[in-house]
Amino acid sequence: MKNIEKSKLVQLFLSVFKLSACTFGGGFVIVPLMQKRFVEELGWIEEQEMLDITAIAQSSPGAIAVNASILVGYRVAGIRGALLSVLGTVTPPIIIISIISLFYQAFRDNAIVNLVMAGMLCGVVAVIFDVVVNMVKTIFQKKQLLPLFVLAGAFIAVRFFSVNIIAVILVCGIIGAGETLYREKRRKAEKWRLK
Repeated sequence: MKNIEKSKLVQLFLSVFKLSACTFGGGFVIVPLMQKRFVEELGWIEEQEMLDITAIAQSSPGAIAVNASILVGYRVAGIRGALLSVLGTVTPPIIIISIISLFYQAFRDNAIVNLVMAGMLCGVVAVIFDVVVNMVKTIFQKKQLLPLFVLAGAFIAVRFFSVNIIAVILVCGIIGAGETLYREKRRKAEKWRLK
């Protein structure tokens, strides 16, 4: 293994390990931190690609943080990267949960711990809100109508009509696939016309 590749794998593992160790509140909290680390700081992934990874991670079965780390790791360093990033993502929670389980009774009834957890929930809401704002901002910057209609329709379906989220995800996936096929067909027709 080349030194550069080894260095990149170590940096990948340490990055996801640190993110996972310092993240409370679930996968939606780790996604913007991954975006900041891998898109803005390291430049390993493009902004649009990170949005795609987030969408795939969210719609796939399992924890979004693990799914996102698999996709980021695979994108950065192939199979080895995916395996290392999963290991880096799941190790901190396993350690933390193992320690907490030893002292569960003391933590469960401790008023200070309960207040800290309540405070952390506020932070989690703020981070999730930031993710939503950034995703919506990206959609508006593209100035495409279909994603705006899909966004509004999905929100209305879930919020006001209590449509099952799985059905919403499937419909959105079908719409996205249809739009991609249509654009690809148009691109090929345009290319053929220019010949």
